[in-house]
This record gives sequence, C-alpha cells and structure tokens, in this order.
Amino acid sequence: MLTESALSAPERAAIDTVPRGLFVQGQWRATTRTLPVFDPSTGGLLCEVADATPDEGRAALDAACAAQADWAATAPRERSDLLMRVHRALLADTDRLGLIATLEMGKPLAEARGEIAYAAEFFRWFAEEAVRLDGGYMPAPTGGSRFLVARQPVGPSLLITPWNFPVAMGARKIAPALAAGCTCVVKPAEQTPLSMLALAQVLADAGLPAGVVNVVTTADPAAVMTPLILDDRSRKLSFTGSTAVGKQLLAQCAQTVMRTSMELGGNAPLLVFDDADLDEAVEGTVAAKMRNIGQACTAANRILVQRGVAEVFARRLAERLAALPMGRGTEPDVVVGPLIDTEAVAKVQRLVDDARARGAGVLTGGAAWDGPGTFYPATVLVDVPDDAELCHTEIFGPVAAIGVFDTEDEAVRRANDTPYGLVSYVFTENLRRGLRVCEALETGMVGLNQGVVSNPAAPFGGVKESGLGREGGLTGIDEFLETKYIGVRL
Repeated sequence: MLTESALSAPERAAIDTVPRGLFVQGQWRATTRTLPVFDPSTGGLLCEVADATPDEGRAALDAACAAQADWAATAPRERSDLLMRVHRALLADTDRLGLIATLEMGKPLAEARGEIAYAAEFFRWFAEEAVRLDGGYMPAPTGGSRFLVARQPVGPSLLITPWNFPVAMGARKIAPALAAGCTCVVKPAEQTPLSMLALAQVLADAGLPAGVVNVVTTADPAAVMTPLILDDRSRKLSFTGSTAVGKQLLAQCAQTVMRTSMELGGNAPLLVFDDADLDEAVEGTVAAKMRNIGQACTAANRILVQRGVAEVFARRLAERLAALPMGRGTEPDVVVGPLIDTEAVAKVQRLVDDARARGAGVLTGGAAWDGPGTFYPATVLVDVPDDAELCHTEIFGPVAAIGVFDTEDEAVRRANDTPYGLVSYVFTENLRRGLRVCEALETGMVGLNQGVVSNPAAPFGGVKESGLGREGGLTGIDEFLETKYIGVRL
C-alpha cells in the first residue's frame, strides 16, 4: 500500500487544485486506471492522476485533428492575445504553480518560481512572434511569372516533455505551436504530470478553444504514443529527453516522414583558463552545475581547468558547494533538493564510485545521504581521468568532475571528444581566446563567462547526437511552419 506524503495545509491545497483527468476536447476525462505521483523528498504519495490507454490517446489526437482547421484559420492577433493572457496568468499564479513543481519534482521553491517566470516568457515571446509570420514575393528570374511564398502551420503536433522542467519545457513547445496555428497532443513525463495538468487548466481559463491543446498522462508512453506517431494525421513531433529514446522516436517518425524537433542529451564541457576571473568562474560553474540540482541537459558535465589555477579553483568550488544547504525544496534557503527518484541516486553513486576507482579524489560529498528521500549532496571530484564513465554520460546530479589541461588546443580537443554537442562553457578574460574557443567548440550553444545560456529569446538546441532543430528565439516558430511556394503566371 502506498504511503501518503505528509504535506502542510498549503501544500495539500496546491495539489488539490490540480485536475486529475485527461484533458481532451476541452474537457477533463476520468480513466479506469491511475498513475501515482510521488514526492521525491519523502518518497510519499502526493496523489494519483489518469493513466491513459492507447484508445484514450487516440481520442486526444482525434480532438487535435478536428480542431486544426479552425485554429489555423484564427487571426494571428487573436492567437497572440490568447498567449499574452496565458503569460499574465502564469505570472499571477507563480506561487501555486511553483509549489506544485517543487512538490512533484523536488527542486528548491525559488528555482521552481523562476521556472514559472521562464515559462511565462515563452508565451510572451511567441505571442509577439505570432503576428510577425512573413512570406515572400519576387519576380521569376526569367520573367513572365511571380513567386509567392507562404508559411503555414505544420498541423497536429505531438509534444513530449521531460520531468526536470515540467512547466517550462511544456511552454517552450506549446507556445510556438499555438502561435504558428498548430493544435497539439502533449504527453508529460510520468514522474511530473501535475505541472502540465495545471498548465492545461491555465490555458483553458485563458479561453483556448476545445481540442487545440490536449494532455495525455500515462505510465506506458510507448503504448500510448507510438500509435499516434505512426498515424499519418500527426505532422510534427517535438521531444525533449534522452538521446537513446530520441533515436527510437526518429526511426518511428521516418515511417511517415514526420517533421521532428529533438532536444536530446548533453555532455557539456566547462573550460576554465588560467586568465579567467576566478570569482566569476566559480560562480558560473555553480550556476552551470547546480541548476535544478544538476538535473539539466545543460549542466556542466566535464569541468576542465588549466593547470596553473586548477588547485585553487577546485578548492574554492568545493568550499562553495559544501556550504549549499540541502533539504526539502520547500524549506527556506535550500539549494540542493532531492533527485527525482532512487534510480537517479543509484546512477550518480555508481558514476562517483567508478571515478574514484580510476583515481579521482573527493573534496566534498561523494556518498548518498542516509535518510528519507532521494538526496545526494553536492560533490566535487578532482583528478578525474578521461576514461571515467561520468566523462561519457550525463551525470544528472550535483557532481562537479574536475580534470586538468595544459594548452588551449588540448582543452578544445578534449571538450569535443564526445558524440554530444548541446552546450559548452568557457571562462577566460582574453577576448581573442574566447572567440577562438567558442568557434572551435562543437556545440549548439556556448556560454562565454556565464553559466546559464537558456533564454526564450535565444535559439536553444544542439548538434551531433544532442538533437535537431531549435526552440525559442527567432527560429523557434519555424519548427511548426511549412513553407509553400506559389507560382503565378502573368
């Protein structure tokens, strides 16, 4: 029997505001099966939500397809105004939505509130983009006709979101889809469905027409989503998650030549040169490593420090991380919350143990917390060899793994020695070096003297096995638009 998590009255009230059914055709639908949602800080049960069957997933796609033509024909200004209403509603409801995210995911409440603000900005950004969809007109080079270029919505879109940013990643996909005129079916991660269900209610309250956004929660995503991916009415898949799953989805999408956006795994290098501002480098590394308790695809995974400053940098970073308070995300001043589940803790511990067995030293942390909840303390490892497993896989936890390099060429070579290419970070006060290294790094994004790169106004995405396409920025809406050429004879 599942043990219910002990919640305060405000926490229970926040959970009780969230609808528990499937959101299909503008209605909340109960199901015969339910999916438990747990509090990672205690392991206790928060509540249970609907667990969709394949038939219920198909009903969500039916609703999206039925609504597509009318939504595509909606005036861009009307779509823009709706997205702005969602933007304002999210900001007005930050405390409740942030608390829900903290309870189901574990991140500190301050971070969760920041995530709601971040999510709101996607709705504002794409509200502004909705009215700026352009096309083209030109004479044919040989004369006698004209070329018209129109941009039209791709059509019904499948959006699969991860558990680590349960509101923001939904917003980053839903907002451009709606702005472009696409309807969608959203499948949130089974660990964190409450945030997406709460967001669906915000959308409904803002006046979203029935069927334009449908939300399907399920404990068996393959059974529910595979038929929708193979359905030739689905015209777009946007997925955020692991590279392994992304490759499987790409193979499925190939069967109907479906448009895809893939934001996949990362193995971010963070380079600290001996001319860096060490105060800035340490703080930037804390931000790049500890955001979301290290559970982010953008987290610094391999920290490479030039030999001349390696010892002092490692010591200062260890002192900084050792001082971060660990605890339940709702507690005051907590910075290190729990990891998402016991499997995550076991993975981090295995990676740390492997690095130590290969010669790495521990400056702080290094062992899972012995108590309730899925906590792992902030950890700093030094002298980490390149053959350690954590140098080749996402740690997804609060472990800073430090290695040493001697030359710029060596740093770039080692940074690029990975099949992944999402983001990298560079700390140097030498402008020429900074530009050289940023251009040489094989990643879709680079933070130069900063540890956070995510911004709704910037194009987010990677190269190599870290993904396809971009989310956010001027190009984010392009992922949901087709280009149509019309030849006109004069």
